[in-house]
Amino acid sequence: MKKILIHNREYELVRNEGDCFDLDLITEKMTDYFDDYDYVFGDFAYEKVRLKGFYDSKNKKAKKLNDIQYLEEYIRNYCSYGAKVFLLKKIQ
Repeated sequence: MKKILIHNREYELVRNEGDCFDLDLITEKMTDYFDDYDYVFGDFAYEKVRLKGFYDSKNKKAKKLNDIQYLEEYIRNYCSYGAKVFLLKKIQ
């Protein structure tokens, strides 16, 4: 897995479908809002990237809306069919 540094936080790139991860673009889009999350998911549609934070299932803040175990369901329901996606996991 590839390790990445974004705003002094270390992440692992654990998924990169369509080779879509762009460090410069994600660094620009990612704010401190995502600091609390265990994962940051991104999907590309219509040449734009959307980011969403997810928690590890063991994290007490996790709810169905943001629990990583429901990522595939989120992709099916909220992402464009065939969208390029990536997933970053925060390294503690």
